[in-house]
Amino acid sequence: MRESFICGGIFDLAQKESELEKLETLMQEASFWDDGNHAQKVIAQINDLKSWIIPYNDLKRRLEDIKTLFPDAQAGQDTAFVAELGQELAAVEKEVALLEVRKMLSHELDKNNCFLSINAGAGGTEACDWVQMLLRMYERWASRRGFKVEVIDALEGEVAGIRNVTLRLAGDYAYGYAKAEKGVHRLVRISPFDSNARRHTSFAAVDVSPEISDDIEVEVRTEDLRVDTYRASGAGGQHVNKTDSAVRITHLPSGIIVSSQQQRSQTQNKESCMKMLRSKLYEQKVEERQKKIEEIGGEKKEIGWGSQIRSYVFQPYTLVKDNRTKVEIGNVQAVMDGEIDEFINAYLKEFGG
Repeated sequence: MRESFICGGIFDLAQKESELEKLETLMQEASFWDDGNHAQKVIAQINDLKSWIIPYNDLKRRLEDIKTLFPDAQAGQDTAFVAELGQELAAVEKEVALLEVRKMLSHELDKNNCFLSINAGAGGTEACDWVQMLLRMYERWASRRGFKVEVIDALEGEVAGIRNVTLRLAGDYAYGYAKAEKGVHRLVRISPFDSNARRHTSFAAVDVSPEISDDIEVEVRTEDLRVDTYRASGAGGQHVNKTDSAVRITHLPSGIIVSSQQQRSQTQNKESCMKMLRSKLYEQKVEERQKKIEEIGGEKKEIGWGSQIRSYVFQPYTLVKDNRTKVEIGNVQAVMDGEIDEFINAYLKEFGG
């Protein structure tokens, strides 16, 4: 049991409790709601502090209870109670591990919602099918974490699968966790689209960008944008298929392209595109700033878009291996059902938030 982690502190508990007390006192002032935006920020700070303080104190209390009860249970040879305390200790261990990982999420954008895009790479129809498999994996993973999932844009493959898809994940620390998936994912299997049952290797690229709030200034000049409208495809009803409601926006200076077709109107899709574009441009600025800091400090840990981060092997054996952390899981089906936290947690522990 990492008792020192709890007793020593995940953070300065006294400082956080002091900050919480000051903010709660501020809420009692008569003028608190005069500035609605400021009030919402204060409430968000309070909720964030509580999300640390409450589970921390709960884990510390549970650990102290185990330490108090265990000697008597063992002395009295109460095997059933000893086993129960052992189960409680394992549960505390698991929750401590989750807090350890969350402590890694210290980046200014980690708390935000995010956009996750999957694009088919080399492999033709097989790659499009791989995108659809990854889409299912991430939808199931997000559901396990309690994130809300919304499909922003999707383009079906010519024969099967999906050429590219963009999701919006909404929930606490959605970006902090999902950013660990950014990179190229490699699939090795016997292709169901090959009549000769040969083994194929396919690739799909995952990109993740944080959703930024409206109070963050990002300059987007109208003259730097090319806006294209087109007829949406896929699900959405007759209205979607009969009007040019889908929108694609290209930011000419950076080459960033965003698109949306899931909303009912062209205006709504354009708003969705602009939100994604602002998020990508802001993330680009943050990454450029971080890169300069790393160059000064000699850091060499950047994992670029073109790097292969994980391999999923279905034949001749079953194995999912993360190339960055060397974590391996033999149960491929469990991974494809959304059990990818072991990869994400290992990444955050090794590379930080």
